[in-house]
Amino acid sequence: MRRVEDLRRILSVIDGRGYKAYKGIQGSYEFPAFTLYVDHVQGDPFASPSKVRVRVSQVVAGLPDSLFHDPVRCLALEDFLARKVHATIRRLVRDRRGTGKSGLIAIDAGGQEVLERTAVVVTPQWVEMRLSVGFPAAGRRVLGDQAEKMLCHELPQIVDSSVVWENQPQQEGEGFVACVENQEHIRRQLDALGLIAFVADGSILPRESGASDCPLPPDRAIPFRAPDALRITMELANSIPGASGPVNFLSGMGIPQGVTLIVGGGYHGKSTLLRALERGVYPHISGDGREYVVTCPDAVKIRAEDGRRVEQVDISPFIDELPYGRPTSAFCSDDASGSTSQAANIIEAIEVGARVLLLDEDTSATNFMVRDARMQALVRKEHEPITPFLDRVREFYGQLGISTVLVMGGCGDYFDVADTVIMMRDYLPYEVTTKAKAVAQSYPTKRRAEAASPIAQITARVPLQESFDPSRGRRAVKINAKSKDLILFGREPIALNFVEQLVDLSQTRAIGYAIHLAAKRFMDGHLTLHEVLVALEQFLNCHGLDTLDPFHSDERHPGALARPRRYEIAAAINRLRTLRMRQRKSLK
Repeated sequence: MRRVEDLRRILSVIDGRGYKAYKGIQGSYEFPAFTLYVDHVQGDPFASPSKVRVRVSQVVAGLPDSLFHDPVRCLALEDFLARKVHATIRRLVRDRRGTGKSGLIAIDAGGQEVLERTAVVVTPQWVEMRLSVGFPAAGRRVLGDQAEKMLCHELPQIVDSSVVWENQPQQEGEGFVACVENQEHIRRQLDALGLIAFVADGSILPRESGASDCPLPPDRAIPFRAPDALRITMELANSIPGASGPVNFLSGMGIPQGVTLIVGGGYHGKSTLLRALERGVYPHISGDGREYVVTCPDAVKIRAEDGRRVEQVDISPFIDELPYGRPTSAFCSDDASGSTSQAANIIEAIEVGARVLLLDEDTSATNFMVRDARMQALVRKEHEPITPFLDRVREFYGQLGISTVLVMGGCGDYFDVADTVIMMRDYLPYEVTTKAKAVAQSYPTKRRAEAASPIAQITARVPLQESFDPSRGRRAVKINAKSKDLILFGREPIALNFVEQLVDLSQTRAIGYAIHLAAKRFMDGHLTLHEVLVALEQFLNCHGLDTLDPFHSDERHPGALARPRRYEIAAAINRLRTLRMRQRKSLK
């Protein structure tokens, strides 16, 4: 292994040469406090930044064992350190010193959610930062002195300020880890308490703006307060500050399993609550306002999605007997309508394990949600292939154990099928189930249930490996996340605009690689999509996110990746227009 003096010498020698001379610094270098690995050097200053890793021995870093002795605490600590590295870079580094990406130093630090990432890895022996670096150039000529300043002066300062524990705000770090552990501790209690979600008193649900996921400032926000009928107290893993000292419990609203309606007038917070529940499948940073909004991890947001592709999905529980005898038990479409796409989205989510469905009438197909008595009288059932969600939602819970949370502001017919009704007024919740049931009795709907037969099963599908081609041009594997909402998988775009629980570009990037890994390793023509995704999850749990890199090795920067859920991976697979499936057996 070379020393830091060797790096300085090489940079001095290549100063002023063409940019490709930077390739000469690839390799590893021993610094006094860390080891630098230059894994990849960009081809020119306008290309994607170079990839470097900085590994610090625990003898130097001194991270307390108590902060990473189990997976939840380790994930939280890694996230905390990535954020500290990011903050230190912003404070110390002038990120433009020449052409293109010259001078850039960056780390994938994330937003309001705490996700498993490849940005920082903590082990009992060392801690490693994975950075993107733009080596400086004037035009396409090496600026060796500026590169030396970045690598030999700024990097040591970044390490000292953000990784060495004795230089950290230790109380803040311990609190960050404790907060994430508390959220996961609450999540583990939900099932036993018969709940699908918990929203703590004092939570700030509204966001700063439509363009910002940060919380609304306290002077403009109304803190959440649970209605007495739904109030529950949750045990915490770690104490938090209370009015009269530290406490090991938290009071708030528990949302029961079953069918829950969120009702109320426009602009009173219905969709804001649902949005918080959508994001509550992930832990959040302390101070987000939603850090103690905790949702079942198998909750999936459902919406209509005009134009999406559907492949071999049995949507007959909702849509049957299409005109001209078109079958729906193995429905295919290159351009699904609002109702057929929403039906497919529900069946696909349940197929891979969803236990909670989250819906908002504003993003649903009206004819899919309900047919009122007047419409039933005018358009007879024999001429209407759609069985509305209203007539299936109770079956989903009673027969399949799948709960639903539905924002509904315009159709009282759902009062008849709801177990719990929450009214939002001025961003505060009120439990109004009894009142809603009384209204339903006083104003009977007179509509007829239209489900011809009960839901008996969800048909499993087997993905066919040959329909996944990641190649482009001369590259056997070329997968790019162009944005949070778009993957280019080989030559095929996968549009994820309406997959609303994706929160990070690094998740999208990981999904593209996850599809390739799943196809190559697990799609054998026999395993169902659900079985493939379970096998993928187990593989990642065992081997880590680094293995998503198609060119993975133990000594290689894996790129900026964040862990996606199986539901978002499945959503991307289902939207790949080359996808081919065959149906196998039925799932009970």
